[in-house]
Amino acid sequence: MPRQLKSGAVTAWQWSRTAQTQRELLDAARQVFSERGFSEASIAEIVDRAGSSVGSLYHHFGGKSELFIALWQEHQLAHEEAASQAVATARQQGVTDPGQLFEAGARAFMRGSWERRDLALLFASGDAPSGFEVMRRRRNREWIGQNDSLLKLSDTPADRVYAAILTSLIGEGAYEVAAAANRRQAETIIDAVAEYARRLMTGGPWRPD
Repeated sequence: MPRQLKSGAVTAWQWSRTAQTQRELLDAARQVFSERGFSEASIAEIVDRAGSSVGSLYHHFGGKSELFIALWQEHQLAHEEAASQAVATARQQGVTDPGQLFEAGARAFMRGSWERRDLALLFASGDAPSGFEVMRRRRNREWIGQNDSLLKLSDTPADRVYAAILTSLIGEGAYEVAAAANRRQAETIIDAVAEYARRLMTGGPWRPD
């Protein structure tokens, strides 16, 4: 006869199984989306690779679009955590210059695009569920706001444009990093983007007379 478990242990086991099932579905979706694109990916292939069921996928995520969005949100969170940690580490080392702090975060962001290059290329492909581009634009505006704060800019149109230009530079650089042929080429691109950012930051944002 099976040993009875306390309710807390049962709950923990169920939670563990739920997290494991979700992880397996996300990993399988990542493989299938990266190989076939969102439009051509099938739920049947995703659940087959995950060793799961269609019912389980709908229970945990709601559908193929929601799986795609969940992967994107994880990718964005990893970017944010890496950039924040890089900035925090630079500050601990005594760095106070906003431009240098921005560069530290930007380098971490772009390295994340190399480490998760399959996802970076997938999300930049344009093959995505309905409404995804709106979410991407909203998230980009959030990145601009964060960079605006990091660079200690004022809330003026000229400064917002300045932050947007720098943010766009890092975003485009991250795409090129993801498309690089190897790690060495990726690091060369990161160095180039960092140099372009330094040149843009020379003298700070434009101040009209």
